[in-house]
Amino acid sequence: MSTEGVQTIDIQLNQRYTQAIEDILAKTLMNMDKFGAQFPHISLDGKYQLNDNDDWTNGFWSGILWLCYEYSQDERYRQAAEATVASFRERLQQKKVLDHHDIGFLYSLSAKAQWIITGDEQSRELALAAADHLLTRWRNTSDGSGYIQAWGAQNNEQEAGRIIIDCLLNLPLLYWASEQTGDPKYRDIAENQAEKTRRYIVRGDDSSYHTFFFNPETGVPIGGATHQGYSNGSTWTRGQAWGVYGFALSYRYTGNAAFLDTAKRMARYFLAHLPEDSVAYWDFNAPVTASTYRDSSASAIVAAGLAELISHLEDADPDRLYFEKMLATSMDSLMNRYATIGDDTAEGLLKHGSYYVHGGLSPDDYMIWGDYYYLEALMRLARGIPGYWYERNTK
Repeated sequence: MSTEGVQTIDIQLNQRYTQAIEDILAKTLMNMDKFGAQFPHISLDGKYQLNDNDDWTNGFWSGILWLCYEYSQDERYRQAAEATVASFRERLQQKKVLDHHDIGFLYSLSAKAQWIITGDEQSRELALAAADHLLTRWRNTSDGSGYIQAWGAQNNEQEAGRIIIDCLLNLPLLYWASEQTGDPKYRDIAENQAEKTRRYIVRGDDSSYHTFFFNPETGVPIGGATHQGYSNGSTWTRGQAWGVYGFALSYRYTGNAAFLDTAKRMARYFLAHLPEDSVAYWDFNAPVTASTYRDSSASAIVAAGLAELISHLEDADPDRLYFEKMLATSMDSLMNRYATIGDDTAEGLLKHGSYYVHGGLSPDDYMIWGDYYYLEALMRLARGIPGYWYERNTK
């Protein structure tokens, strides 16, 4: 088994992936000049909305810069990436809009990435400090189970008791912190959260809720709901995508076979419900019409997640060949139908992503996380570079 990603691709396909990466390098240089010290978030009419590092999405721009540097060794990308890490250091010091669980999205792709690539000790310490901040989201309950509260302060009545499936991609920061420090508390909390997500957010048919509520005092389960999906009983495709990738990463760190099995089951569900062009609609249960929104970002997350998942499967595993085939099919569709390859004026990498359809927020445009995971999938496939969720050559 490969520990870094899918390696068994033919030369012609590798060339196509490489050409796509080269196109991204050029776009990223252009965006570096446009964005300056600000961070892209979601887009409106093809233009990225920028902020001063105060949103949950800002780490994805940092991750894109680090991936571009790893591929090209061009110091311009490294300098830009290091500048983002400096911004994240200031953000943590000021506790600027960090009252949420998305600390792993922010600091795994910025500070931890710099540590992985350069061995910079200050970046390692920053990432560990971010892991400590993420631990402040832990809420003890009288039944002893506990949970990581997704959003809001501890006394926020609306958000108390809420977990969401997205948190699975924040947990690698905690697993990594245990490896770095030898302190099991980070891993114990991460594994507890992953197991709670597996038991309560993943449904019996392998679909998923977006969120789940517990009594914040006792820990007694209340029920599943959605925040961004079509309905409480529907399957929001980006949430399903977080599950595919997140459980595969939890398996990497823990060796818990239940996590691997859950990642496989969620992947099969996602792939079985794709439309003809193999790129997801925004919710698997949304009525499909000519105007139904896609979410290319969900398919990009699953592409990177499948590469991770495949790396844990034996050659004889019947799922491996199927996942490899569907990964290639999905990447082909993303590159040919959704990518902005050849459009020198495009700021984004993938068209037709959706953010929050019910809220009317950027339902059909570029999403910076979609761009990141699309590039990560390309890098895994073309160069065996797996992103920054774990240390290289470890399991």
